[in-house]
Amino acid sequence: MDDDGRPVPRHGESVRGSQSGQPIMVLFDLLSRRWAMGILWNLSEAPRTFRDLQARCGSASPSVLNTRIKELRSVGLIENTPDGYGLTGTGRELFGHLEPLGDWAMEWVPTL
Repeated sequence: MDDDGRPVPRHGESVRGSQSGQPIMVLFDLLSRRWAMGILWNLSEAPRTFRDLQARCGSASPSVLNTRIKELRSVGLIENTPDGYGLTGTGRELFGHLEPLGDWAMEWVPTL
């Protein structure tokens, strides 16, 4: 459950925006949760301890950060490493798809 009482999104189950739980909507539900993207972005550079993540996600409460870490671990995007938390191979693959969206957004924002 997340900090709003929602279960971790799963394929085939109702998620925000999709009654049928289509894979892309499951992913968007998960990534739209508070600090999920921030955690992935911060772990893309290197593994980080909980305290380091907390410092980098300054306004995230420890309980929200802990919940999000548990969710991202449960779906195989992050893992415990000797240096803290890090992206799994699947997490790195996902980040590889998200990074171009970040680049696109930087070009898009000035047009607003």
